[in-house]
Amino acid sequence: MKKEDPTFYKRADEHIRLSNNQVSKEVGRGMVSASFLYSAARFNAYVSASSFKSSKEFIEAKEVTMKYFMDEYKNMLEENMDDYILNFSKYLKPKN
Repeated sequence: MKKEDPTFYKRADEHIRLSNNQVSKEVGRGMVSASFLYSAARFNAYVSASSFKSSKEFIEAKEVTMKYFMDEYKNMLEENMDDYILNFSKYLKPKN
């Protein structure tokens, strides 16, 4: 999907920018990350549900739909972790 969508990374960057702006002394990155993850799950549940005509259809497709999202998340997380491993000193200042 990323390769077919020229604005994929632009939208992702906007979500990341919003999350970065929510980080403060009172609200740490972990708390923002949890909210971000929850909102992605909530939105994906909505997108999935809205593609069915009934809750019965949705129930029947639930496991396949969940597997799709979990596999996609795992692949994206692994891709980004590998990127951070390769570019650690470029992206982050090493802690002494």
